[in-house]
Amino acid sequence: MFDIGETFYGFFSPLGLAGWLACVFILFYVDAIVFPTVPELFVVLFFMAGYGTVPDLVLWTLFILTIAVAEVLGLTTLYLIVRRVRVPVKIANAVERYRCFLVCPDERMILWNRIAPILPFTGAFVAICNWSFKLSLFYQVLGGTIKYGLILAASSWFFVYFENGTAADITLVMVAAILALSLIVSIYRKRKANRAGGQCPLP
Repeated sequence: MFDIGETFYGFFSPLGLAGWLACVFILFYVDAIVFPTVPELFVVLFFMAGYGTVPDLVLWTLFILTIAVAEVLGLTTLYLIVRRVRVPVKIANAVERYRCFLVCPDERMILWNRIAPILPFTGAFVAICNWSFKLSLFYQVLGGTIKYGLILAASSWFFVYFENGTAADITLVMVAAILALSLIVSIYRKRKANRAGGQCPLP
C-alpha cells in the first residue's frame, strides 16, 4: 500500500508540520481499520521532514500523540461497527480458530502484534473474541508508544551524531529492517499455524 501513503505524502507536504501530522493521523487511522499503509516508513519520512522546525522533544511528542489518537480511534471505530452488526457464525468460528494459533490468545496479542503484525483488523478481533475493550486500548497505546517512540528516538539520535543525509539513509535502512523482520516473523507464524492443522483447543 506504498502508493496510498505516497499520495498522502505528496498532498500534505506543502502544509508543513500540520500537514505531516494530519497525514500521519490518516495513515494510522486507515491502517488500524482497513488495510496496512506502511506507517513505519511514512512516520519517519514526515519526522525527518519536520526535524529542526520545532524542538526535538516537542516534535517527538506531537508525532507520538498523533499516532496514539489515530490508533485508538481506528480500533474503536472497527470495534463499534462489529459490535453493532451480526457477525456470521462461520466468520466468528474462523476468528476463534485463528486466535488459538497466536502467541497469546488474549489482549496481550496486541503487544505481540507490534513485533509480528499477524493480527489484522484488531478492533474486530477485540469485539468478536470479547476481549476487554479498555485493556485492548491500553495495550494498543502502550505498544504504539514503545515501538514508534523508539523508532523516532533513534531517528533523532542519528540526526544528532551524523550529517543529515547520512542520518536519513540510516533511519530508512533501520525502518526497512524492522519491516523485513516483522514480515519474516509473520510468515513463520502463519506457516506454523498451517502445519498445525485445523484443531487447536483454546486454553
